[in-house]
Amino acid sequence: MPASSEQGRVFVAGHRGMVGSAIVRRLRERGQPEVITRSRQELDLTRQADVEAFFAGQSINTVYLAAARVGGIKANNEFPADFITENLQIQTNVIESAHRAGVQRLLFLGSSCIYPRVAEQPMSEDALMTGPLEETNEAYAVAKIAGIKMCEAYRRQFGSDFRSAMPTNLYGPNDNFDLETSHVLPALLRKFHQAVKSGAHSVAVWGSGRPRREFLHVDDMAAASCHLIALSEERYWSAVDDHCSHINVGCGSDVSIAELAEMIASVTGFEGQIEYDPSMPDGTPRKLLDISRLEALGWAPEIPLQRGISETYRWMSDHWNDG
Repeated sequence: MPASSEQGRVFVAGHRGMVGSAIVRRLRERGQPEVITRSRQELDLTRQADVEAFFAGQSINTVYLAAARVGGIKANNEFPADFITENLQIQTNVIESAHRAGVQRLLFLGSSCIYPRVAEQPMSEDALMTGPLEETNEAYAVAKIAGIKMCEAYRRQFGSDFRSAMPTNLYGPNDNFDLETSHVLPALLRKFHQAVKSGAHSVAVWGSGRPRREFLHVDDMAAASCHLIALSEERYWSAVDDHCSHINVGCGSDVSIAELAEMIASVTGFEGQIEYDPSMPDGTPRKLLDISRLEALGWAPEIPLQRGISETYRWMSDHWNDG
């Protein structure tokens, strides 16, 4: 399955989300003829019988499992039951139904929050389950760990070619810019944009500004996903092992939240004060992925952070309702 056109009938679960929509764009740019998508109104992935019926009738060869309930620190902290339940339902239903329907290859997309709150940096794939998780997003992380282990279990028991990719913090077109539920980069873009529009003299940023984060443009994530799923079975599985089968996807460098805020202020044209609120949670002190496995498999990102933020800000300004 070396080229997109040879992936057969491809189902992208979660095609309306940031990652799923980027994967669809990438596949179509590369000439993939059969990309199957379903909205939540057409197919609720939390409903087991519906998912089984869908897979049974579609003759799908390849699955990108990008569907998930996602959110920032605030949303994860306030709705842990929703995050663990919905994500477990989605991935369990899709992975099991894919297996039953004879899907040849599946890529499960997780999150770097699977790693311990305090882990050696950069975090290698082997750091999984070596320490306590960050409390604010523990429920989401546990669900994603379960997804990795499901893919590993199906390979060990059935020989399924079900792979896993763990992206770092993503941003880009179709991101969520809602201040109540978004991640840090889109939330800051929205905050600084509103400050410029209203003429505000200051912008409040959660936490101390000291935590460090790695950011990858979603179009780079889509390219990495297509690269990983197109690798031959022999090449992919020779780079991992059955008990640590996921591959980190990142850019290999990070910035502090304070540095990110300064960058976003520059992109949006904000010239006021940035005020940090240390009474609000910082989250994990640092999250930088070791991407040596991915690099050894022949992939590297192409979009630098400053350019990516500028492009994302233009997209937000054109598409996001700021009313």
